[in-house]
Amino acid sequence: MNAVLVSLLVNFATLLILGAVLYAAPSPLLNPKAVPFGVRVPPDKADSPEVGEQRRRYRALLAPIAVVITLASLVLGAVLNSAVVGAVAALLLCAAAGTLWLSAHRALARAKEQGNWYEQVRQGAVMDTSLRTDPVRLPWLWVVPSLVVLAATAAAGAFAYPDLPATMSLPERTANGTAYRDVTTTFWSAFSLVFVQLGVTVTVLGTVAAVLRARPDLDVSRPRTSVARHRRYLALTARALLGVGALLNLMLLGLSAMMWGDSRSGTVLSLVVGVPLLVAVVGSLLVVLRAAPSGGRTMIGATPGAEAEENTGLVARDDDRHWRAAGTMYVNSDDPAVLVPKRVGMGWTVNLANPRFLIGSGVVLVLGLAATVVSLTVGFG
Repeated sequence: MNAVLVSLLVNFATLLILGAVLYAAPSPLLNPKAVPFGVRVPPDKADSPEVGEQRRRYRALLAPIAVVITLASLVLGAVLNSAVVGAVAALLLCAAAGTLWLSAHRALARAKEQGNWYEQVRQGAVMDTSLRTDPVRLPWLWVVPSLVVLAATAAAGAFAYPDLPATMSLPERTANGTAYRDVTTTFWSAFSLVFVQLGVTVTVLGTVAAVLRARPDLDVSRPRTSVARHRRYLALTARALLGVGALLNLMLLGLSAMMWGDSRSGTVLSLVVGVPLLVAVVGSLLVVLRAAPSGGRTMIGATPGAEAEENTGLVARDDDRHWRAAGTMYVNSDDPAVLVPKRVGMGWTVNLANPRFLIGSGVVLVLGLAATVVSLTVGFG
């Protein structure tokens, strides 16, 4: 296929998907309804004219910007025949969306303050100790596919290793497309992707374990219903994360087989990388459709007793003072939680002021610097 046409298709598909995601970003489907544009508001203000106006303004401005950036990227990409153009265009699109998001965040924060939205409401918090004494269990059965693929890759590598040539080819994504780099065949290079699989498996397991213990964002107006929904949301999220981990390991198995077999087929490479990633994306979209942020959507399933539970009349506390960068960064040294529900997007984010997070980050940083120094010393020694 013509290289220019491939570049055009890749750039167009990338920007189309990114533009669609950014355009839909203010929707309650992708963000908690009670925190539009990262601003905490009372439930009766979640659909207020002020919020609706900012959503319409954000989308009305982002749409033409996305079209202009996409068209300019396609023209420049065809002229220069470089994938860098698409990457730069994607960054510009994200920067434009971020600027519009920040503007909407500030406008809603001013409206909330000037209108005294929290003056006539009863604020409160809710905690369910059963999430600690009887937490949602890690679904170990869903770990099995990752372990099976890891073991199969290691066994295949052990079988192929004695007959490998002196050098192997590793595919790399460059500005001019996929290139192949020759590396000396050693135990570490031959099994490098197996170690990556091991890292992926451990990382996903650690992430799932942390998510299952993360602080929930419970509805103070109906706490029992909220806890039951949150449990189902955690179970769904855990299975989804472990499934994505298995797909990544499957992709690495295919890349290992190509490396050991010295295959440089672009078609095979596209299938090996594209199919698992496509399945992972589709699966993630299904999770999004079934459950909005913090398990708030009833599409997860009906909650027994939801209609019978009486409304407490409370609303979540206004905690905007702990959120920075338009609701994307959480900083609260008095909160013992390391992971807290995101305000922007689905999932969880870290408490940047938590001592355990700071110590853990420091240890990782020191180990990373030590590994870099050792590799440089060995390389130039």
